[in-house]
Amino acid sequence: MAMEIKQVTDLAFGAYGKIITGYDCSELLAAMEQTPVPEDTIYVASDAGMEKLPVCRLIEKNLYGQLPIQVGYCNGHNKKMNAMEYHRTSEINVASTDLVLILGRQQDVEADDTYDTAKAEAFFVPAGTVIEVYATTLHYAPCHTQDGGFRCVVILPKGTNTDMEPVENVFSEDRLLFAKNKWLIGHEEGGLPENAFIGLKGENRCI
Repeated sequence: MAMEIKQVTDLAFGAYGKIITGYDCSELLAAMEQTPVPEDTIYVASDAGMEKLPVCRLIEKNLYGQLPIQVGYCNGHNKKMNAMEYHRTSEINVASTDLVLILGRQQDVEADDTYDTAKAEAFFVPAGTVIEVYATTLHYAPCHTQDGGFRCVVILPKGTNTDMEPVENVFSEDRLLFAKNKWLIGHEEGGLPENAFIGLKGENRCI
């Protein structure tokens, strides 16, 4: 069953993030027009050209409190949840096209690291909107709302989502650690690698 889609301006979004205003992202959005939109999805953690833009340097200085950042993108076509991930830090997204985010709360992850997909909510983010997605928000690839697919800028602390060294599981949550600063809970229908923890219970929600 398709999900109800709320507006990102809905008060319900406040549990997951907030809208950011005041930043001129016109150069960043222009750069995004040159990025590919495959039939599936693509994620590029770091785009050197985008990272040099003045607005990205300002975001690093202000929104990330002068922590080093990476500026990349997630583009493509998608309609399903497939997995949910979270970080120890907030993520900044800039919608280059209209898109929908399927979101959940880390507080709703069970003691056995599973998550009931029925608790997720979907939000429509108009093109040009800048949002902060809180560290405690479960999220994954955006969903497209038009045939041409979606484009979304993804800004995170430097190194996030890149390859990590193997870890010894000390705490149960450690089995979710899938990449640097990336904890992942997958769905059995999500087409994920064999080493992904499959812990999404219920339907693979779609819009």
